[in-house]
Amino acid sequence: EDVCEGKDFSFPLEEQRVLELWSKLDAFHEQLRRTEGGEEFIFYDGPPFATGLPHYGHILAGTIKDVVTRHQSMRGRHVMRRFGWDCHGLPVEFEIDKLLGITNRQQVLDLGIGKYNETCRGIVTKYVAEWEAVVTRTGRWIDFKADYKTMDINFMESVWWVFGQLWDKDLVYKGFKVMPYSTGCKTALSNFEAGLDYRTVPDPAVMVSFPVIGDADNAALVAWTTTPWTLPSNLALCVNANLVYAKVKDRSNGTVYIVAESRLGQLPVKAKASGKKQAPSKGSNAEAVQGGLDTESYELLAKIPGSSLVGLKYTPLFDFFLELQDTAFRVIADNYVTDDSGTGVVHCAPAFGEDDHRVCLSAGIIEASGLVVAVDDDGHFIEKISQFKGRHVKEADKDIINAVKDKGRLVSKGSIEHSYPYCWRSGTPLIYRAVPSWFIKVEKIRDQLLECNKETYWVPDYVKEKRFHNWLEGARDWAVSRSRFWGTPLPVWISQDGEEIVVMDSIEKLERLSGVKVNDLHRHHVDDITIPSSRGPEFGVLKRVEDVFDCWFESGSMPYAYIHYPFENRELFEKNFPGNFVAEGLDQTRGWFYTLMVLSTALFGKPAFKNLICNGLVLAEDGKKMSKSKQNYPSPMEVIDEYGADALRLYLVNSPVVRAESLRFKRIGVFGVVKDVFLPWYNAYRFLVQNAKRLEVEGLTAFSPIDQASLRKSSNVLDHWIHSATESLVSFVHQEMDAYRLYTVVPYLVKYIDNLTNIYVRFNRKRLKGRTGEEDCKISLSTLYHALVTTCVAMAPFTPFFTEVLYQNLRKASSKSEQSIHFCSFPSTTGERDERVERSVTRMMTIIDLARNIRERHSKALKTPLKEMVVVHPDSEFLEDITGKLKEYVMEEMNVKTVTPCNDPMKYASLRAEPNFSVLGKRLGKDMGKVSNEVKKMTQEQILAFEQSGEISFLGHCLTLDDIKVVRQFKRPVDVSEKEIDAAGDGTS
Repeated sequence: EDVCEGKDFSFPLEEQRVLELWSKLDAFHEQLRRTEGGEEFIFYDGPPFATGLPHYGHILAGTIKDVVTRHQSMRGRHVMRRFGWDCHGLPVEFEIDKLLGITNRQQVLDLGIGKYNETCRGIVTKYVAEWEAVVTRTGRWIDFKADYKTMDINFMESVWWVFGQLWDKDLVYKGFKVMPYSTGCKTALSNFEAGLDYRTVPDPAVMVSFPVIGDADNAALVAWTTTPWTLPSNLALCVNANLVYAKVKDRSNGTVYIVAESRLGQLPVKAKASGKKQAPSKGSNAEAVQGGLDTESYELLAKIPGSSLVGLKYTPLFDFFLELQDTAFRVIADNYVTDDSGTGVVHCAPAFGEDDHRVCLSAGIIEASGLVVAVDDDGHFIEKISQFKGRHVKEADKDIINAVKDKGRLVSKGSIEHSYPYCWRSGTPLIYRAVPSWFIKVEKIRDQLLECNKETYWVPDYVKEKRFHNWLEGARDWAVSRSRFWGTPLPVWISQDGEEIVVMDSIEKLERLSGVKVNDLHRHHVDDITIPSSRGPEFGVLKRVEDVFDCWFESGSMPYAYIHYPFENRELFEKNFPGNFVAEGLDQTRGWFYTLMVLSTALFGKPAFKNLICNGLVLAEDGKKMSKSKQNYPSPMEVIDEYGADALRLYLVNSPVVRAESLRFKRIGVFGVVKDVFLPWYNAYRFLVQNAKRLEVEGLTAFSPIDQASLRKSSNVLDHWIHSATESLVSFVHQEMDAYRLYTVVPYLVKYIDNLTNIYVRFNRKRLKGRTGEEDCKISLSTLYHALVTTCVAMAPFTPFFTEVLYQNLRKASSKSEQSIHFCSFPSTTGERDERVERSVTRMMTIIDLARNIRERHSKALKTPLKEMVVVHPDSEFLEDITGKLKEYVMEEMNVKTVTPCNDPMKYASLRAEPNFSVLGKRLGKDMGKVSNEVKKMTQEQILAFEQSGEISFLGHCLTLDDIKVVRQFKRPVDVSEKEIDAAGDGTS
């Protein structure tokens, strides 16, 4: 059928028509039916939360996934694609807390866990329809009807099975762990969640004195802290046994302090007699004076090795923990204490610092089971801290500092600006707090994790080798439980005396042991289920622990849970694990990629996936994070409605963002794809259609493409060339898709289409328009037809709409075509590439460009014929082509009467050798000058011999082609003026 001009072609409108066609054909499911029984290609789709709308990051990851899975389907593989939803955890609870005005845990219990959880369930699918609309509109084929949800009973049962396997392998334990804790969301966060939102903020920085009991000089150790709220929980002071400490006396009031010798410059200095005010202490590295005691203010009494401070007792700052005074309030030592900040003395509150907890446990200050956490789940001081009870810790800082001052223990007060973690959900500052949790022994399998990582292939490779490897190398035990409500409950039942533990790894086991029918695994359905003790009725019943799983544990279980393994699909899973492919953003190196790897390694000793594409961030045009409130980016649907989804897809895939780098999103960049890729491609297609229709108009037989086997017998060199170039395109796409390098395909396609329009169509206009006879016309039209169809099929995964539009019209000329381009097999390469003709045509275009430059330099318009063009090149095959089968194209394009070959570059050029200083400078040292002179003196013969052999020696130094630059300059023949002859070159001949 006839087609409109490019300027009238509406990409968005045509895409809507394609969507209607796909719907009518049930194209996605039809593709799945056609590939059923073929080799499985297992793709894992990371589940997003449906509590927000999809943004460019989702569209980017979705496009990458769609390109790869469509391509694999066209290669005959069966690619199951099911959309997944992350339904549990903080993101959902946070929304409900805002909706219901919930600010603390007790309010949830008062409301009832059942009512709270059902409200959570109600908003999980809030935006599912919008997600489906956007994802479908972007051209992504994925099954929303057969989706999986982490809140489905089958998914949850598989999560129980995963945990049961880890329990059986002795990879689970319960303990206290100091973790990043969100008082806004009232839960502990994993380390990777804690790293999502760091902000530069001011915090108080104070030095506090701790008088040493029984010291002859009444000395006090001085500790520095930026968290005054932890001071009421102080139980120890920690020094470094290998550091030297100094005892100094304040000359103004006789107070004696002990700090690390190298940190003396941190002590406050009184105002000098000059009247200058003392700058407030910042307490940080910024104003630290390394060494250097102010002898006007302090007198040095003694130097003390850190080891001799260990065991000293000191007067507690507060009396909230006096019951521990037999073991607490003494000096301990550990190497985590350094002398690059603070005072070399660290105040330890074991409930609020990871190192504090570790050193206090090992020194016997506290017992593992006896830790008192003086801050509740809402971030408020408990009853025990009577002076500040009920106060939020961050709000109490000021009053705690004043209390320390009233006790005469405040040495200095200031502030510090530093990078501090905030909750990525609530935007509140995190605290570090000891929480009881169930842990997976990740440290035990760390070496296996590193080995499994080696078995995977990543694009880009450096993310695997550096970022992910380093994260695995420092992997710590993973706290997988959360003291929350809406999640998969931990399947752990414990007796009242704690001696008997039963882990449920299936619903069947729970029903068998409890006698209760189970239809839902959420807390409000299983919390009240008890099982009798196996030791007898006198031991009572076992009850489930209250915790639920961290939602990262659920998403990490996805490869098993989304197909309800091992309860169903055993053969499908076991034959096809690890999965073939995953793709998500760079942030998932510490998130989903990590949890996938941990669980698969622990369960099977294998990675969960074989191939991975890691994308970077899509930023606003100004380089900042995209923000709804700032409205610093156009909405995705707005861009799609203007330029079409294919243009957006190609813009994203052809950017640094598919190599894990950042992309500044520019609307004009999407327009650039339309202008530079689609319109030239469309124009080549339109030219074919117009000339095929012309045959009918002129009363000739309707166009029907000649088969490719016959076309290969064509005597036309450009027919051979475009066939070979198309073979090269198909081969290249095949090769790059096997290597998951999506970003290399688009530049190659752009170059191919440029060649198709500016070489094949342009140079064959006469043939295509029928001016060289009907038979020749049909040969050239058929050649162009097959080139376009093959290109469309190869590129269909990248631009599913545009290729479908072209294909639907082109298929009308062929009786054997499929109903949709996406039912076609990926083109197979015949191996009949003619590299010589491809090389010669590329060089011909270089010659034409150089000749144009010469004409422009001399203001000679193309309509002015020139007598002769001399082509100088050492390759005799190329000269044979350029003066043989390609000659007519050069003569016509450049309007020259003759094309003369010359295989002697020296006839029209002189050579000059220059040393490559950047390479040779370091190597030659003092000989550089002498060698440089020798290089510059090289004769024409020496340079030619050097180019032939690839090396030459001067003063005992062997120089290669990398060390010397050979410069060619045009040498005008004698007795010929500048007006008569000129030259241009590309430096290769």
